[in-house]
Amino acid sequence: MHRRNRWWSIARAASDAVLIGLAVLLAWHIRYQVQADAFLGEGFFYFPFTAYIPLALVLPALTVAVLRYEGFYAVARGRSYLDEVYGILNATTTSILLVMAFTFFIRPLVYSRALYVYAALLVAILLSLSRAIQRIIFMRIRQRGIGVDHILIVGAGELGRALMRNVVAQPDLAYQVIGFVDDDPVRGSTDIGRFKALGGTERLPQLLRELRVDEVIVTLPWTAREKIISIIQLCQQYAITAKVVPDLFQLSLSNVAIDDVGGVPLLGVRQARMSLFDSAIKRAMDLVVSTLLLIISAPIMLVIAILIRLDSPGPIIFSQTRVGHGGRVFRVYKFRSMRVGAEAERAQLDELNEAKGPIFKIRNDPRRTRLGRFIRRTSLDELPQLFNVLSGDLSLVGPRAPLPAEVEQYQDWHRRRLEVPQGVTGLSQVSGRSELTFDEMVMLDIYYIENWTPWLDLWILLKTIPTVLLARGAY
Repeated sequence: MHRRNRWWSIARAASDAVLIGLAVLLAWHIRYQVQADAFLGEGFFYFPFTAYIPLALVLPALTVAVLRYEGFYAVARGRSYLDEVYGILNATTTSILLVMAFTFFIRPLVYSRALYVYAALLVAILLSLSRAIQRIIFMRIRQRGIGVDHILIVGAGELGRALMRNVVAQPDLAYQVIGFVDDDPVRGSTDIGRFKALGGTERLPQLLRELRVDEVIVTLPWTAREKIISIIQLCQQYAITAKVVPDLFQLSLSNVAIDDVGGVPLLGVRQARMSLFDSAIKRAMDLVVSTLLLIISAPIMLVIAILIRLDSPGPIIFSQTRVGHGGRVFRVYKFRSMRVGAEAERAQLDELNEAKGPIFKIRNDPRRTRLGRFIRRTSLDELPQLFNVLSGDLSLVGPRAPLPAEVEQYQDWHRRRLEVPQGVTGLSQVSGRSELTFDEMVMLDIYYIENWTPWLDLWILLKTIPTVLLARGAY
């Protein structure tokens, strides 16, 4: 594993160096070839690319060195694309300024200031595009189980589920959970979404022998100290990496704040729920964006309303009781996509339910109208929910609002998804929608709650656009 990571880091640094050299060449071409006509007759001085060869050698080396110093060639799980782009911009700016300062004293009359600007922009663009392409390629590869670490989780309590939802929410972690063990008879035999229950910890020796396990991650409470030590020793016997998630006195990891005083680490408890200020920001975003969307979508909504009236008898708008923030009940509005009386037919279709858990999903629901198939697949049936957003019953982004009958079947940990306003779209909707199991949806909802920022809402809203247009996981 370490050798593979080392070669990958070397290859990535070499690729960056080549792209930076290419950026210098393109910058020279723009400055001295494309713009030559514009500068001719105005004191234009032409310099061949050979004059810039030192820059084409020094800038790649310096930029790669800065990126390496910042840790961007080390294997770091969970680093976002925005983090990488920020690192690229920082390294590019630092390197260009250093080169400019140096060449100002060495060859002040040769190197063009415009070329520096072009080079900086091109380096940032090429390296950012390179990172985006690499992420797409590796996402495709990892979907086939290649290049991922196969992990076995010990413990399916709150810490174990926290780890599972981070794996679901962050595919860039490159982890594939092959299953989990837990000594609780119920947890040890109950699958959680895609994660398979493999029994109790007494099965660990057999599992380590029979399954491909790269890492064992222990999420047991601190009271199980002796068992944790024995599991680590067992993994050492099988030459398998063992890692332990710190229990921190049974606090949820999302509630732990880390600080320091003069280098002395301090652990504290932070409020995981949204503050009043956060709620005000979220509400302001809801009002502004939903108003704009209503104005833009008004003609589309009018056309859909007319088509529904022509397509089948019954009301244009369908309303349904849902459970919102804190368990408050409200009415949600959607364009009617099913024939009248569809809810009364639900009991007759239970045996066709394709979803696990308390939710109900049928890929080819016979109750849908002709138009309903289209507006459901394109999510146009949910446009009237923008009025729910304006009234405050829903937020633009949040967990899916459940039916009261679904909430009655919730396990205790499922109820955490009601701690924030429910949404028109959400992290689970842009991460697979109907292709996810109910437990996976809840894991993503809880991850959203624990990691909420305005930027996360904006990212989900932007990602909703291709998800809707491509109808990913919709039926």
